[in-house]
Amino acid sequence: MQNNIPKSVFAFLSALKKNNNRDWFAKNKPNYQKQHALVCDFAEQLILEMNKRDQIETPTGKKACFRIYRDVRFSKDKSPYKTNMGLHLKRATAKRRGGYYIHISPSECFIGGGFWAPSSADLKHIRAQIASDASVIKKGLNHKDFKRVFGTLQGEKVKTAPKGYSKDHPEIDLLRYKQFLASKSFSDADFQKDNFIKTAVDTLDALRPFFDAFSEMLTTDLNGESRVLSLA
Repeated sequence: MQNNIPKSVFAFLSALKKNNNRDWFAKNKPNYQKQHALVCDFAEQLILEMNKRDQIETPTGKKACFRIYRDVRFSKDKSPYKTNMGLHLKRATAKRRGGYYIHISPSECFIGGGFWAPSSADLKHIRAQIASDASVIKKGLNHKDFKRVFGTLQGEKVKTAPKGYSKDHPEIDLLRYKQFLASKSFSDADFQKDNFIKTAVDTLDALRPFFDAFSEMLTTDLNGESRVLSLA
């Protein structure tokens, strides 16, 4: 099984960045398929290892890996291909919220996860929970493992205050978030090290306090009663 992201993957992505057109890609598609398969194999191993610490819903490494093709319908940038590879692991059951992510790109590698685009209902509920009692989210964000690996919460914010909240609210800094993310940067060489899989698993595992806090907020109402009908 693949336990790192080999140098050949980075070489392909670097070449693609310089030749982001359909003719070049068609000629080099066999190489793309080979490199993509290596990343999928790594993702397969990652699922196996993460399932020892968490429950992962994503069934296979191939399902974890994003497509290389860009949706350019509504973009000014008409480059047909992404110049990175990424893989995403979804946590299993309605009680476990949050997703793990690994980003593979020359000079732009990172490991992280969180809530990239929460639904309007989820975002509304998160803010209501924060406004009512921010101790749960603060416990997750201040956990020693989360702080050691990721430091602080990341993500886009509204400029002043979200609708329905005063800019003078005592928890306004947290209420302004529209995304709730965490990431740690790595060098290309880090990803290429033998047994990088262990580094990836240990890094992702440090997200657990963060995910546990958000899972608690999203699966209970303001009275602490469960919003989930079943634990399945």
